[in-house]
Amino acid sequence: MNASKAESGGTESTGAGFSAEERASMKARAEELRSDARGGRSAKKAAADEAALLAKIEAMPQPDRTLAERIHVVVTSTIPDVAPKLMYGQPAYYRAGKVLCFFRSGQGDSERYSTFGFSEAAALDDDAGIWATSYALTEWTESVEAMITDLLTRATS
Repeated sequence: MNASKAESGGTESTGAGFSAEERASMKARAEELRSDARGGRSAKKAAADEAALLAKIEAMPQPDRTLAERIHVVVTSTIPDVAPKLMYGQPAYYRAGKVLCFFRSGQGDSERYSTFGFSEAAALDDDAGIWATSYALTEWTESVEAMITDLLTRATS
């Protein structure tokens, strides 16, 4: 038993171990990997993956639900060959078998804002040698939608 557990009567201290949200994410990811191992990317599996993603979005508290719903519409309409499915229990969008972009619920992660981000599979490299890979998302506006649509177009070109 480590010192922090001993000092706190056997429970984890604030700075030690994983939080409840982190443990839940790891369990969700393990189930996602088991599910992937059971079947390839058949049409039935793809439909089940998207249904699980939509159910996760539906279960989100507001305003994250609205943000995730809008992200889903914009991503799937901008990138027709994207495969929506969960990653660590959060919405993610795969292309050619790799995560292209994702949404992280701020409330689900106990953070003050939600995040929309891209993986290294996104072609967002900038000649300046620095570029953003994730964005804080607090509300949906026309300008936010235009920016995300532009980023998605750039990421897939």
